[in-house]
Amino acid sequence: MTFANPDPNEMCRLLHQAHSIAVVGLSPNETRPSFRVARGLQELGYRIIPVHPLGGEVLGERAYPDLESLTELPDIVDVFRAPEHVPAIVESCIKLGVKNLWLQEGVVHQEAALRAQQAGITVVMDRCMWRDCTQLCNIKKINRQT
Repeated sequence: MTFANPDPNEMCRLLHQAHSIAVVGLSPNETRPSFRVARGLQELGYRIIPVHPLGGEVLGERAYPDLESLTELPDIVDVFRAPEHVPAIVESCIKLGVKNLWLQEGVVHQEAALRAQQAGITVVMDRCMWRDCTQLCNIKKINRQT
């Protein structure tokens, strides 16, 4: 079986409905792609939940060392880690009941993506979430429910 991303309409629906995004591998270094993408998503109105092993704070939000440490379940887990780390992230997502997993551009792990799909998780792989928000889905600002 081969992995396939959801169709563009499904990806846009997911991005329009989401409000919180846990960014695994979010670097506090402003020159890193993870920081730039997360900041762009935050500027669109998404709540960013940094997941970084050193903790601390990134983009004005408390950073958590791993997904298991989160105090709330995010709408999407967005991954900026090397592909060899993806299977463990998928297992955490399954264990926690995460519904949506996004593997950023360049993060490709076919087997882990299929495992997540088989567990009922919507998976997008090898795509930039921020680019898809702004270019594919034309999101200017999300509507936050309070």
